[in-house]
Amino acid sequence: MPKLVHVVGAGLAGLAAAVQAQRRGARVVLHEAEQHAGGRCRSYYDAKLGATLDSGNHIVMAGNTATLNYTRAIGASDELVGPAQPDYPFVDLATLARWNVRLSPGIVPWWIFDAQARVPQTQPADYLALVPLLMARPGRSVAQTMRSNGPLWDRFLRPLLHALLYMEPRDASAELTGAIVRETLLAGGLACRPLLAGNGLGSAFVEPALRLLQHGGATIRLGSPLRALTFASEPARVQSLQFAGESIPLGANEAVILALPPEPAATLVPGLRGPNRFTAALNVHFAIEPPFGLPPVTALLNGTSAWLFAFDGRLSVTLDGADRLLDTPPEVLAATVWAEVARAVDLPLAPLPPWQVVNEARATFAALPEQETLRPGTRTRWNNLMLAGDWTATGLPATLEGAIRSGQQAADTLLNQPMERR
Repeated sequence: MPKLVHVVGAGLAGLAAAVQAQRRGARVVLHEAEQHAGGRCRSYYDAKLGATLDSGNHIVMAGNTATLNYTRAIGASDELVGPAQPDYPFVDLATLARWNVRLSPGIVPWWIFDAQARVPQTQPADYLALVPLLMARPGRSVAQTMRSNGPLWDRFLRPLLHALLYMEPRDASAELTGAIVRETLLAGGLACRPLLAGNGLGSAFVEPALRLLQHGGATIRLGSPLRALTFASEPARVQSLQFAGESIPLGANEAVILALPPEPAATLVPGLRGPNRFTAALNVHFAIEPPFGLPPVTALLNGTSAWLFAFDGRLSVTLDGADRLLDTPPEVLAATVWAEVARAVDLPLAPLPPWQVVNEARATFAALPEQETLRPGTRTRWNNLMLAGDWTATGLPATLEGAIRSGQQAADTLLNQPMERR
């Protein structure tokens, strides 16, 4: 078991790896190229709105066991908040029709037999359309595997899967989509209860982890980009880490977990390949107090807006089809989205509240069938080098759950190895 673990990258996968390694008794050094930790899962102060914003809106499912275990380990489990029941409110922006999908709490899906709880205009037999996903063959898309039209798809499955896949679900890998369905809808209603980082991603996932690591004696080096790795062949291992003006040799029982995005990781590790297609994320934030009683999460259909999030002093909207909207002027996006939000929750159209558009052109790897074949495993051919990241072969799309699982698996795989002999 390595006594010292260098974790390179302080995104969510790297933080999860560092926390897991420290909990298992290893000394940890955490390196991060930026001056802040969190990667694509962080919070920051926005001067325009005078508020703390997140780099993106993320839904955590109550059945995401790795995520919930991670927040408990860092002392932040109370930061994830959501409705007490697995209820999903919907608003059709075209007709202003409204409905709630109310999942029954147990594993038996009694809700599909209740016309007041299931998706409008559906029958219990319609839900059998999900069965082919559970037996999906590698290399096939959702559209090639199951029926992807009709009321069940349009009014429930597409918006829910879009939020979890970060792309058009019809085009997504049926294998990855089936994994989501298996861990949420098939796990019972309580596993589908949506949770949000009520005080921001930083408070839920990043700052508590850094405090825990520091308290446990970890060294945290921000603004420390890794330039290169040097390798030995006999035995196959990483010999040193090369930083600007500094080389850190790795002795026996010292190891590395590389928790970087696919492209920088590929420049450091010979022969490494990873996903090469990505999807965008677009969010619009409005500095306005949500109407009283507005649910924390609401799905919006038939508009530019996809999901509406209600936070203290702020409404935040995730957009549908972000890739095609990246070139739209921000002021046009803000006006369009606000018109939809005002219509959905009965707020005045004018004046337009203070707003901010946050976009990430390469938010996640595209969960396409062909991209799934490019995802590497945790192990490398060097016995003291492991990989972590939501883009590695986690069996899930690029979710918070996948990132945390990858980090924990990298640490466990590394620390389960026998100690090196000198």
